[in-house]
Amino acid sequence: MVTIKVEWSAEAKLDLLDILEFYINRNGNSIYSRKLFSRINKSIRLLCKNPFLGKQTEVVPVRALITGDYQILYEVFDKLILVIMIWDCKRDPENKIIDIRKK
Repeated sequence: MVTIKVEWSAEAKLDLLDILEFYINRNGNSIYSRKLFSRINKSIRLLCKNPFLGKQTEVVPVRALITGDYQILYEVFDKLILVIMIWDCKRDPENKIIDIRKK
């Protein structure tokens, strides 16, 4: 079986960190953030087994996998999945399109 490596862009790392910190500050503890982190990691592991699981986006090479209230935006290469960003689906979708096209 081919091993697929996962890399995170700097923006995706910051997105995830911002989301997790938001819930830690809002809830006063890290319980929900740990559950959310685990859910996102589980989705990433699913992508390693089936890289084309996510839906094709308007930006042709970019795919999106929905996990709860978040979209994991990623691109598939030969033996690599590049996580581009984690998008909060409650945000204005026009900003997401602009952010993706900057890549």
